[in-house]
Amino acid sequence: MTAVPAAANDAAPSPKPPRRGVLAAYLALTKPRVIELLLVTTVPAMFLAQRGIPSPWLVLVTLVGGAMSAGSANALNCVADSDIDAVMDRTKKRPLVSYEVPRRNALVFGIVLGAVSFAVLALGANLLAAVLSLSAILFYVFVYTLVLKRRTSQNIVWGGAAGCMPVVIGWAAVTGSVEWPALVMFGVVFLWTPPHFWSLAMKYREDYARAGVPMLPVVATPRQVSARILVYSWATVACTLLLVPATSWVYVAFAVLAGAAFLIVAQRLHNSIRRGHAYNPMKLFHLSNSYLALLFVAIAVDSAVGLPSFV
Repeated sequence: MTAVPAAANDAAPSPKPPRRGVLAAYLALTKPRVIELLLVTTVPAMFLAQRGIPSPWLVLVTLVGGAMSAGSANALNCVADSDIDAVMDRTKKRPLVSYEVPRRNALVFGIVLGAVSFAVLALGANLLAAVLSLSAILFYVFVYTLVLKRRTSQNIVWGGAAGCMPVVIGWAAVTGSVEWPALVMFGVVFLWTPPHFWSLAMKYREDYARAGVPMLPVVATPRQVSARILVYSWATVACTLLLVPATSWVYVAFAVLAGAAFLIVAQRLHNSIRRGHAYNPMKLFHLSNSYLALLFVAIAVDSAVGLPSFV
């Protein structure tokens, strides 16, 4: 197993005054913007599992426990990646790099947050949801961060599985089991992750190269990357249609229209690169965020209105 990278900020004095308060610094360790997108997929999964509106209390417990679980994984990721974050422009303002939080404190914070999230989900939802949540933390930290990220260009493909777990956790919180629609939603997020992240990595290619992280855009040509983005984009949209038997025309109509928009932007990116024209991968990155969020909102709306499903 890869050792957690050493950092000097336990003993070294801070070279600059903190830019934010203590609470804000610890909150930044959890990467709130990442958590927001994860939770956006959790609630619709609960609506679909309930085939209607689930208990508000259960939704609240699952969101709180899920947020703490994701925050735990992100904080521990910051500890393990502090050396990488220090040399990347995109991450050099994170609390460990800016000496706002001691590394040891961040480690304890991440572990405690994970333990509390397990207790919240086990007591407020069920043991299956808690176990799935804990497994996501362990996978993200020990498999993605410490093994895959620094060793293979397929890091985000397989490591992204941790980010797919909120839909399964949400389903399990409602039903106490994992059924095929939960696995389909897992597949949607799994296939969506590479085009989402690779488009961002294209923008920050030099950052990853400087840090020695073999993200696909670092080791492959832009044309190769955009081609793979296009393949995964098509696979994502195709996977969304596997939910048709569990939904009504409301979801299907949105999945088709939104999927078409997503594919058009992915195709334009590939065409621009193939023809040697200027391109902006961040258009696809930003659209991918909106696409996933709105797709899952459509799942929630479809479940809430209670129209008959196709099967």
